[in-house]
Amino acid sequence: MELRQLRYFVTVAEELHFGRAAERLNIVQPAVSQQVARLERELGLRLLDRSSRHVRLTGDGERMLAEARAVLTAADHAVEVAVELASGRSGVLRIGTAPGLRDRLERGLAVLRASTPDLEVRLTSGTTGEYLAALRAGELDFAFVRGEVAVAGLRVIELWRDPLSVLAPASYRADDGIKLIDLAALPLRLPADTWLHDHLVAACRAAGFEPVIGRPVDDLEATIVEMTTGAPAWTVVYGTACEAAEGALWMGQFAPALSAPGQLVVGTSPTAECVELLVRAFT
Repeated sequence: MELRQLRYFVTVAEELHFGRAAERLNIVQPAVSQQVARLERELGLRLLDRSSRHVRLTGDGERMLAEARAVLTAADHAVEVAVELASGRSGVLRIGTAPGLRDRLERGLAVLRASTPDLEVRLTSGTTGEYLAALRAGELDFAFVRGEVAVAGLRVIELWRDPLSVLAPASYRADDGIKLIDLAALPLRLPADTWLHDHLVAACRAAGFEPVIGRPVDDLEATIVEMTTGAPAWTVVYGTACEAAEGALWMGQFAPALSAPGQLVVGTSPTAECVELLVRAFT
């Protein structure tokens, strides 16, 4: 299914006449008929009743008309955003961010503003699920998320990979990297991050044990305090920087190493120039 087919279908539905639709689109009538018929075949639906005297929407056609208009509106909006970004004109870029990306954001925004000096950037915090819903609704232009993301209707581009670091009692220190099995006796505490939870649980099972899931990490600083004052546990953080109580906790790498992809999530409508601009700035 192509945007062109949806645009032809909407025009015919509004005119209820293939000839007038072709005039509006500035193309020949057979091309309109051909593309609408191809859309019907691809969808497996009859969208229009045709006769020598009239063209009418079917029930399925009426429902598809509303959806097609919504898709075209979103596509047109995305193109407008892309044109502004690519041309350097002023605009607003709405980005969902992930925790711990301050340095990367500062570097990327500096590059972006060098080519689009009048661009206004609005950063939003939230969960991956909230970002995906906002992207679909047109409330965000892009979002940075960690972990694997696969969702229909949105583009996902991997820009970097973050190492996963372990934070555990100092007695578990292993300068050459710690094996997951060595942590089996400790509770595993994780933030409300579905990908990280599933990834770590699967890695533990592959290492031969079922992890003991402790209380979730609502606030990392508070969790560190608890872990250093009589509640031994282990947790995982993105990257290699974390403020921990020196001497009480150890932060290091896994053996073998574990990592998480950093992803740029966008809709499918922005132009290639727009996406390339963001990828170049934030890679």
